[in-house]
Amino acid sequence: MTIVIIGAIVLIVAIILILVGMADREDRVDPLEERLSDYVSRGELITSLEDVELSQPISERIFIPIARKLGEIALRFTPQNALDQTAHKIELAGNPRGMEPTIFWATRFGAAIAVAAFLFFIFSIAAIDWTWGRKFTMIVVFAAIGFYIPELLLTSRINRRQDGVRKAMPDALDLLTICVEAGLSFDMAMAKVAEKWENELAYSFGRALREIQLGKMRREALRTMAERIGIPEMTSFVAAIIQSELLGVSMSKVLRIQSDQMRIRRRQAAEKRAQEAPIKMLFPMALLIFPSIMLILLAPAAIQLMTSALGEMFR
Repeated sequence: MTIVIIGAIVLIVAIILILVGMADREDRVDPLEERLSDYVSRGELITSLEDVELSQPISERIFIPIARKLGEIALRFTPQNALDQTAHKIELAGNPRGMEPTIFWATRFGAAIAVAAFLFFIFSIAAIDWTWGRKFTMIVVFAAIGFYIPELLLTSRINRRQDGVRKAMPDALDLLTICVEAGLSFDMAMAKVAEKWENELAYSFGRALREIQLGKMRREALRTMAERIGIPEMTSFVAAIIQSELLGVSMSKVLRIQSDQMRIRRRQAAEKRAQEAPIKMLFPMALLIFPSIMLILLAPAAIQLMTSALGEMFR
């Protein structure tokens, strides 16, 4: 029981620390903008590199360089294809806080080492009647769990981001259709979507527009946007837009068709979830609700039976 409690505490602390480290970038104020605003409001001017260094928060001066060093060490033990997959997953997750693959792998190794060191310390000072072989096994198991927790959190963030894009696409396509039919270009319509909403789809549209403004071809920027989101709906939408541009088909008609298809897909997905709900509810009901009901119904009868003459016969 003691090791279960210790393991639960270790996992909870590790998850909290990793969640704090992978917090959304939109929830964090840009430190550069914050410092510049502070200096402008106070009329101060940075005159030396030392002032620039000291003006940065302690996380950027100490923790991030340490994480980069750990990441460089982790790179020696990480295959190149694993790094490429990690970079792609970080893009699918929306590149939270500008995280680099090296920082992510440093987080994984750091979590495993921290969990192992904490358990080793607990086993060293606690009076647990276990052999060191058993203790070492528990350390390895929980270190492996700590190693895979960042991967699970990243996958969870990817799923949340993709679900958010799926939910926003039908309304965004309606707005695109209205803007194009009103006479705006497709780029201006995308800019309207990026200005109107603050969600993952709007951020993706804004990033694609910035790439187009920097000289990237529209079709390449749209393809890159679809790869960064990684859902079939966005890939189909981008393919239809590129095909319309190449063939000279009316953009408003293509957008109207895509909008109708997105709404049909969203309705079908809702119907699918509604059909799966009874099956998903079966196991909690069978394991939690039904035993409680049986206990409530049969407990009085069992008590009466035990206090009756028949119960006295079996004592």
